Amino acid sequence: MQPVVSTGASKKGYRQKLMRRLGLLFLFVSSLFGQSEKFNHVQWKLTFDQPSAAAGATVLGHLEAVIDPEWHMYSLTTPPGPIPTTITDIGSSGIEKFTIFQPPPVRKFDPNFNADTETYEGTQVFLAKIELKKDLPPGPVTLTFVPRYQTCSGTSCIPPRTRQVTATLNIAPGTPSAALTIPSGYVEAKPGTSKSATPKTEDAGLVSFLGLAFAFGLAAIFTPCVFPMIPITMSYFVGQEKGGFAQASVFCLGIIVLFSGLGLIMTVALGPAGVVELGSSVWVNGFISLVFFAFGLSLLGAFEITIPSGVLTKLNAASGGGGFAGTLLMGLTFALASFACVGPFMGTLLAASVGADKLRPVLGMVVFAAGLSLPFFFLALFPQYLKKLPRSGEWLSRVKVVMGFLVLAFMLKYLYSLDAVLQTGFLTRERFLSIAIVLLMTAGLYLLGFVRLPGISRDDELGVARLLIAVALIGGALSLLPGMFGGKLGEIEAYIPPPAAGVSGSLPWVENDLPGAFAKAKSEGKRVLVNFTGYACTNCHWMKANMFTRPEIGGVMQNMVLVDLYTDGTDAASQINQKLEEDKFQTVSIPFYVLYDSDQKVLATFPSLTRKPEEYLAFLNTPGGPATPSASVLAGSPFKSLDGAPISTADWTGKVVVLNYWATWCVPCRAEIPDFNKLHDETGVEVVGISMDEGGADVVKPFLAKNPIKYTVGLGTGSFDALPVTIVLDKKGNTVQRFDGEVTPADVRAAIAKAQA
Repeated sequence: MQPVVSTGASKKGYRQKLMRRLGLLFLFVSSLFGQSEKFNHVQWKLTFDQPSAAAGATVLGHLEAVIDPEWHMYSLTTPPGPIPTTITDIGSSGIEKFTIFQPPPVRKFDPNFNADTETYEGTQVFLAKIELKKDLPPGPVTLTFVPRYQTCSGTSCIPPRTRQVTATLNIAPGTPSAALTIPSGYVEAKPGTSKSATPKTEDAGLVSFLGLAFAFGLAAIFTPCVFPMIPITMSYFVGQEKGGFAQASVFCLGIIVLFSGLGLIMTVALGPAGVVELGSSVWVNGFISLVFFAFGLSLLGAFEITIPSGVLTKLNAASGGGGFAGTLLMGLTFALASFACVGPFMGTLLAASVGADKLRPVLGMVVFAAGLSLPFFFLALFPQYLKKLPRSGEWLSRVKVVMGFLVLAFMLKYLYSLDAVLQTGFLTRERFLSIAIVLLMTAGLYLLGFVRLPGISRDDELGVARLLIAVALIGGALSLLPGMFGGKLGEIEAYIPPPAAGVSGSLPWVENDLPGAFAKAKSEGKRVLVNFTGYACTNCHWMKANMFTRPEIGGVMQNMVLVDLYTDGTDAASQINQKLEEDKFQTVSIPFYVLYDSDQKVLATFPSLTRKPEEYLAFLNTPGGPATPSASVLAGSPFKSLDGAPISTADWTGKVVVLNYWATWCVPCRAEIPDFNKLHDETGVEVVGISMDEGGADVVKPFLAKNPIKYTVGLGTGSFDALPVTIVLDKKGNTVQRFDGEVTPADVRAAIAKAQA
């Protein structure tokens, strides 16, 4: 959810601000790429054997890899052990399919892997046999490939790097195809030749949202306002002699026009920024709460929500004139008449559009209306199936009552957002959960016949379906009980009030006092983590409840000064915080995290929610400025055993610790293992090997079966620019010395002696 932004600026000012933000974004991204080039030891280039080709032709691409001296890269077909190179595309619009051929690698026995490995050094050229799409228009087309590769030197290995390499090919009809010749010694590299376009997070979120919208449309069919109208509505045009298909299409179009129109009205009325930043609005959350409350009471039978009969009568009379115009009006009439039951579904979708782009309300309503109208279209084409539909009866009344309870329960989320923004403190966690538990429990007891409401008679037999739904509702209610007594509820935590002590446990957060946080950081020599957050921000709550409570994350954050800057409140502090975020970082999105050193220098920023702890841990461990105390490496048991249990660092108290970050694919890491085994046997220090393998225990356990390690082996998160990394800690957990790359036993022992002094 994002805070509301003032819309008083002129269009010209908005464009200038947008261009400034884009420029800063470009510089920021450029700086990131510039930093990563230090650890990129392969330069890639793509060319073609001909400048032009006809659509549908097959061309040969040359992927040239220039590898830095003293470094090597592994082949696409190297045996297990090191990480092989892969070359994929990103779903290029011009590529129908392709095959990669690799040059002859150097194959030799590597004692570190106890197997033959295939490597490349110097300059190598990979070939891509590309079949172009047949429908490509004349003109230039850009083709893109994505190599992923691991490089190693004699002392260190770089974790897999990914690069995009592009080139432009001119599409010219009638161009003769050049003869394709694969040089002798080249072989087809089957691993990594399949196309693998990874969808963006935003795209995946939109797909999920539209899938939910379509499912809601189908579910709305079985509500008491819609289902009984199916046979009546079908009789309007099923019996017509002409235009059955067209009439059905126009009828469904009427439904889609009405609901998509509502989404369009919402977008136009609020504007793009308004749609994106409604989540924390007091008026919006209050209005949605009232609407859901009214719908819930209506579904429970307190009163009936209907469109004025005069409007429906006029629309119905107009539709009676026949023709496509009449059918379109009949679709509109049907949609309005079903509004009382469809409203909760529609309200949920519009509410889910909050925090998204400006097209979501329109797209959501179009897909929802398509799902709602699809059965009518199908039945119009195949009217014989109309007789097979279940008849209306008491089951529809039961659906209506259960929907009423669920709508009231869902209303609590928006009521909590309203309460949080106003900071009244009335809807506490215990009150929220107790009301939700009662509503869900009552719905379950109603289905079992213990609560007397319309739809269930005393002598009704309890069917299996009704029993299972009742059990699910009661079970869901009981699962919320631990949350009232301090228990964590996982994903649900994002939508409910936090415990009084805060869901982030013992993490000490300073609220709306950035100068005080800087002063504290300066006196203690710590970093500052600024959390631009919101009272009604669902993603913000999720991060505090599910990310900051992870041992490896909380362990690092414990040694920082943490400050919450709320931007969505009605107080002056929120306005100041929002202006600070917008002016300094050119964004108003929340959550937004900023890492400062003790001298108030920005080290890194992290936008939005992430479900990948390694990403957030890498952000927290951003190098530069005064280092975070090394004790944070051990705080909160950040490592896990190979069985998934946290490794207790309490046993290391008072000991000198040698932390070695390694991976099974890292050649110098393997070479160091005998020396660390000997160090473990001959000294009293605690030697710990932390595997950074992407495959985790599934990769490490088979390795240990063949390569015994005598010291403790655990699993870590996050990432390093290169491995191995060895850190020697004194008895208080402070860093004595860090070694990047393969280290000699003499250097480690010298650091240990310094730590023991």
